[in-house]
Amino acid sequence: MALDAGKGPEEYGAQADWRDLTPSITEALTLGDGLREARERSGRSLVELSGVTRVPVRYLAALEQNDFSVLPNRVFSIGYVRAYAAALGLDEQLAVERFKRETPDPSVPLQPPVGVAFEEVRRYSPRLVAIGVVLVAAVVGWNVFQRVSLMRAPQPSDIAEVPESWRLGEVPGQGEVFRLAAPRPAPPDQTVPALYVTPGLEAQLTGLDPESAEAAAAVAAPPVQKAFNPRGAIYGASASASQVVIQARKAAGLVVRMADGRVLFARQLAAGDAWRAPLGVAATLDVSDPAAFDVYLNGEHGGALEATLTPLAQLNARAQTVARQAAAEVAARADSARAAAARAPAGMQDQTRIQAASMQAMVSDAAGG
Repeated sequence: MALDAGKGPEEYGAQADWRDLTPSITEALTLGDGLREARERSGRSLVELSGVTRVPVRYLAALEQNDFSVLPNRVFSIGYVRAYAAALGLDEQLAVERFKRETPDPSVPLQPPVGVAFEEVRRYSPRLVAIGVVLVAAVVGWNVFQRVSLMRAPQPSDIAEVPESWRLGEVPGQGEVFRLAAPRPAPPDQTVPALYVTPGLEAQLTGLDPESAEAAAAVAAPPVQKAFNPRGAIYGASASASQVVIQARKAAGLVVRMADGRVLFARQLAAGDAWRAPLGVAATLDVSDPAAFDVYLNGEHGGALEATLTPLAQLNARAQTVARQAAAEVAARADSARAAAARAPAGMQDQTRIQAASMQAMVSDAAGG
């Protein structure tokens, strides 16, 4: 196009020596004629334009001669047309659109004229409308016939007397009325039968009256808390080298830091995962949620963590205190059993001594724990 020097196209057209150096591709008779005229005006040969566009000379010549049978598939041909038009300064999109019009795509099937289908619809439309009206009238008439045939005039009731149950709201022969109350709780589960004790056997074995306070103190056992139940991965020390176990009720983070700032353990525990605390280690437990962790001392439940930061020495001291208390209770029971053995008859002393020996072994185990 001519340079813009502040004049309109009318002023340039009035000058005799003015002409558009790159005319539009739509002014030529065919696409090939427009490409050839633009190349001749540019003064360049097919070889020069082949080097610029990287399109073989034979394909450029085929485009100018409108010999599209020489060209490759349609996708490459459109690319050649676009590149050739750009090299000649022509509108690429107009060149591609004209190429598509002059060379229709053979892969697209021909469509029937739209007017033929429209004429067919107009020809049969009265019949279709009549059939539709007949079907609607038939459906409506059938529904009306069914309703009319089921209609009956009102008739008197055949019941001579109203039954007593209708008047009183009761079933004949039933004296009381049942009413629903609030639901009761389910009975407790019982999976272990109650222990049967032979009357008089305990008095013969121990020499104590089962109803006395001394016998109750001798047989009473300390209450057992909820035991530790592994329900996930267990980290930390071994079971024989630990008295404290931290178990996660739900997903939460646990970090164990040494006194010098080093991290002994750090992990996001899932529900059921546990960590065994080693003995004799000065560290601090740092948790994200204290209520998310249960503490087990010597294998028994000791409650939940009370604070976000908890010294490990404090938990180990609690475990040792609980172990000493359990050992003292077992020792008291063993003393009571030995005293009962001394008062038992001669024939029952051997069995009572065996019971006292077993209690002494329990004391030793508790003291060792």
